[in-house]
Amino acid sequence: MISKKMEGFVKNSSAIRAMFEEGQKMAAVYGKENVYDFSLGNPNVPAPPAVNESMISILRSDPAVMVHGYMNNAGYEDVRTAIAENLNERFGMHYDAECLIMTVGAAGGMNVIMKTLLNPGDEAVTFSPYFGEYRSYVGNYDGVLVESPVDGVTFQPDPDALAERITDRTRVLIINSPNNPTGVVYTEESIRAVAAVLEKKQQEFGHEIYIFSDEPYRELVYGDTAVPYIPKFYRNTIVGYSYSKSLSLPGERIGYVAMSRDIDDYENVYSAAKTANRILGFVNAPSLQQRAIAGCLGEKTDMGYYDRNRRTLYDALTADGFTCVHPDGAFYLWMKTPEPDEKAFCARAKEKRILVVGGSSFGCSGFVRIAYCVAYETITGSLPGFAELAREYGLC
Repeated sequence: MISKKMEGFVKNSSAIRAMFEEGQKMAAVYGKENVYDFSLGNPNVPAPPAVNESMISILRSDPAVMVHGYMNNAGYEDVRTAIAENLNERFGMHYDAECLIMTVGAAGGMNVIMKTLLNPGDEAVTFSPYFGEYRSYVGNYDGVLVESPVDGVTFQPDPDALAERITDRTRVLIINSPNNPTGVVYTEESIRAVAAVLEKKQQEFGHEIYIFSDEPYRELVYGDTAVPYIPKFYRNTIVGYSYSKSLSLPGERIGYVAMSRDIDDYENVYSAAKTANRILGFVNAPSLQQRAIAGCLGEKTDMGYYDRNRRTLYDALTADGFTCVHPDGAFYLWMKTPEPDEKAFCARAKEKRILVVGGSSFGCSGFVRIAYCVAYETITGSLPGFAELAREYGLC
């Protein structure tokens, strides 16, 4: 017999993963090239060559077992120092090794921080739509996830709606920009407005309200789009980062959390986060991956690949009559469904062997998320099916 909490988690298991598994079954029947699976944000761009070279070099230069051994629960000090110096140079921060904890990806980092900050019944607020796993990451520690709607046109945060949803139980605001699922990048104006709300609420309630800035897509932006570095605008910010997308390493599970010494109660928060990293069972981030990414901090994925997919898909779908949010970051297209019942639309798309994820999984019904981090042939192959759907709905 499993626990009652896990019964709930299993019942509400990720729709993204379910659709991905459905795509695998369909591929076995129709052939992979004839199934247009846009369900999972799994990068189709290979890791930069320097990443593999870094791993090989490390293994060859250290034939002993040291590279595979334990280290401080926060991670290798020299790796944390290298990342801190990189962040300081890029964003004008004052981090050092004791401001960072290497984590098992961004998800591991968020669980570490939720474990650190939340008591049962405490609230974590996030802007809707949001990555659906936030429900689990907050629920793991018996917290309550509170959804705050964004502007319905721009999908930028709505500071007035946020102010209405912050209570004395609020401990953290989760921000994800560039955003999954919309691809929207929150502007500096939006971040400043959010910071002003939180500063006022901290004074009103007499306790800290932290921002957890979830940043796995920070480097995935197009054109001259700028992603504000939130600690520059709100002191009590903890950054969670992953190299899953920036270096195409989702399966390696390597990332970090970073917090300035200037945040309130820094000593206790940092110490508790290190302890959480251990007692949650992560113990430490993967040792080889720590070493590998330390030598690749200047590397980036091929954004030209994603950009071609983005432009081809967005231009085709909007020409067909679909309404889509223009994505300035990440690799997701957020499309309004031409009927209120998004599940019915997903089912009709599936008949064309097109797999998309309903917006309810992201706390925002009436939309679907299309992950375009796929082969270009998947994009072009899907377009006749999308066009047929548009005609069936009378969009064109």
